[in-house]
Amino acid sequence: MAAPDFSEELKSLSSTMESIEAVIDLDRMRADIASLEDQAAAPDLWDDVERAQQVTSRLSYLQGQLRRVEELRSRIDDVEVLFELAESEDDTDARTEAHAELESLRKAVDEMEVRTLLSGEYDPREAVVSVRAEAGGVDAADFAEQLMRMYLRWSERKGHPTEVFDISYAEEAGIKSATFTVKAPYAYGTLSVEQGTHRMVRISPFDNQGRRQTSFAGVEVLPVVEQVDHIDIPENELRIDVFRSSGPGGQSVNTTDSAVRMTHIPTGIVVSCQNEKSQIQNRAAAMRVMQSRLLAHRRQEEQAKMDALKGDGGNSWGSQMRSYVLHPYQMVKDLRTEHEVGNPQGVLDGDIDGFLEAGIRWRKQQDK
Repeated sequence: MAAPDFSEELKSLSSTMESIEAVIDLDRMRADIASLEDQAAAPDLWDDVERAQQVTSRLSYLQGQLRRVEELRSRIDDVEVLFELAESEDDTDARTEAHAELESLRKAVDEMEVRTLLSGEYDPREAVVSVRAEAGGVDAADFAEQLMRMYLRWSERKGHPTEVFDISYAEEAGIKSATFTVKAPYAYGTLSVEQGTHRMVRISPFDNQGRRQTSFAGVEVLPVVEQVDHIDIPENELRIDVFRSSGPGGQSVNTTDSAVRMTHIPTGIVVSCQNEKSQIQNRAAAMRVMQSRLLAHRRQEEQAKMDALKGDGGNSWGSQMRSYVLHPYQMVKDLRTEHEVGNPQGVLDGDIDGFLEAGIRWRKQQDK
């Protein structure tokens, strides 16, 4: 990279950083941190465990965000000094180091810029993710299990806690469906671009003739419901059934009817939970997922009304959005953003940041 190019790149990077700082509003962020620190120091904070967790989680997130922004600004200032020093002393090693740091900075600033695009009403929420097998038989069930693992591995890489509410195992291999939460700020805004139908093409490991098989799995992402959402569900609108929890192959996980299946009669929405040991815990977990689904149902109805007023057909979140091709070539491609990589195994092992960032930018463009 020539000296003028380096200078222009640095100027562009600094300008992007200024835009990020303006959107984040550092003064307001510092004020929010101070307020949350006061709340966290209150002696009666843990009298309400749920509120205490919300306060400490939000405080930790804001402190981390502020630290990242301040560190990026400091690195930009440092690399400028390093570059000037390299030029004044014609130091090749220092120049190489400056170029490498600038490249690293560009990636870090791009990631931070994507976060500022998450400005939707529910984007800051934690996420409830559901994966279900669709067309393709046993291959679809196996693919659905791979997708569930992909999201759980991504969460693990990011240090995001997860909780699996329910897994319905398929008879031969894989899963029929699974529901879990990703407990991190902005998990919903980040993962919501994954919603839709995913397609896998490969030589089926379940076909004794070694034929190529196309299978499909659906992903649904919902925001976790908070107290301010006012999702009240009258008892007479719910039917609750209990049954014995089971794992792969029908083996008994416990010997009591602790699993819960909850049906919202007016909408037909069904939620089940069998991960907890007691019926009370499973019922509470199922209610949280039910509330999230009813919140999404309400939003969809409101969006349908808006689309009718605008005279368009709305968006196509439910349509096919990504292909995972393992044969005859290796590629994962997002059909909306055109983002693609040639390492399907890496993607299925949780390396999906590139797809998430491209999806968030694409969605922002669609909203304009």
